[in-house]
Amino acid sequence: MTDCQADGEGANSPMELYEKLNAQGEKVRSLKTAKAEKAEIDAAVQLLLKLKVDYKQMTGNDYKAGCPPSENVVMSDNGPAADGADDEDTVDPWNVATSNAKGVDYDKLIVRFGSSKIDQELVDRIEKFSGQRPHRFLRRGIFFSHRDMHQVLDAYEKSKSFYLYTGRGPSSEAMHVGHLIPFIFTKWLQDVFDIPLVIQLTDDEKYLWKDLTLEECRRFAVENAKDIIACGFDVNKTFIFSDLDYMGASPEFYRNVVKIQKHVTFNQQKTIQSVHSFQYLFLSVLSLTQDPYFRMTRDVAPRIGYPKPALLHSTFFPALQGAQTKMSASDANSSIFLTDTPKQIKNKVNKHAFSGGKDTVEEHRKYGGNADVDVSFMYLTFFLEDDEQLEKIKQDYTSGALLTGELKKILIETLQPMIAQHQERRKQVTDEMVQQFMTPRPLNFNF
Repeated sequence: MTDCQADGEGANSPMELYEKLNAQGEKVRSLKTAKAEKAEIDAAVQLLLKLKVDYKQMTGNDYKAGCPPSENVVMSDNGPAADGADDEDTVDPWNVATSNAKGVDYDKLIVRFGSSKIDQELVDRIEKFSGQRPHRFLRRGIFFSHRDMHQVLDAYEKSKSFYLYTGRGPSSEAMHVGHLIPFIFTKWLQDVFDIPLVIQLTDDEKYLWKDLTLEECRRFAVENAKDIIACGFDVNKTFIFSDLDYMGASPEFYRNVVKIQKHVTFNQQKTIQSVHSFQYLFLSVLSLTQDPYFRMTRDVAPRIGYPKPALLHSTFFPALQGAQTKMSASDANSSIFLTDTPKQIKNKVNKHAFSGGKDTVEEHRKYGGNADVDVSFMYLTFFLEDDEQLEKIKQDYTSGALLTGELKKILIETLQPMIAQHQERRKQVTDEMVQQFMTPRPLNFNF
């Protein structure tokens, strides 16, 4: 980080910083063309992202190649942020908040967390090895950051095994649509790579940190497992486990817990969430809020003789009221639940979904809406499969041809059948099926 700051601080004007960005962008391209060491490329990309953040802070605008800053641009007089400080965005395992109506600045988070951006080169590699068109979450940058995904693909290319991991903290009986994001994407990854999946339900954590009884945590875990199974996972390749159930039933699991505890501080032990088998390389699909747990896991793994887990990070699913915070199961009005009826979905979207439209129809027709802050459009980027249709909606809304009410109607008509179909699949999930998924057993895969 020190090198990045030093390079950024050397620019005294927007034009100087713009020229630094151009030079750094060219350096990144040259390193990739020359197939330089991954660490060298990642360091160059990190500096490029840092310079982009500095440019936006200095000019108030995003950097665009070929579009130099105006001579009349007003420089920010706030000065550079202190190392580690973030005046706008709060992102940790418990909170997500920003003052920006567009949501969290993800380029800035990549720099802050020290991860790597999922660029087109990585998306192309995933397409090459999966043999499938990239999932819409990859095409649209919903999964935007990673740690060591190239190593996973290198292993796959050499026919070496790896498995998928994701999880859920069962703090309520009903999950909301934002909770589906890692499971939708993990299901796709399991299908295209034909690999096993482990899903951890951290009901013990919820008991310790929420005002819940053990019985409630156990019941929430089972109910959440039904929603997860309804996503269509292959029972022959998927193992779901509850911490409360599995910890005492698996000596190997507890041995890993003890090994990790010996290598972390007392405060870190209080935050341990992800502990399972390290013997094989695994790819974890998660929200960036969970990254601190896995940074600790990645630090400890090689010290106890295991490979570091690779990570894929998703953006945050915004609350109905706006992208300044994420959807929360504890606020019914901020969330669309998987148990909601078509009428409830319609009422919530119409009443609570933050709009990027103008105050009157006349103004909206004349000036158009702002899709970048409109929650209905944001939700469509997650759930509408057709890229051309999504782009047409954005163009029509931005031009004023599509009104806010019409945009909300499109979202309602997208969510209602999606959730209804999920509810029908969930009805078919019996307690016996849950038990089958949660029983320790060998999983079938081709490696």
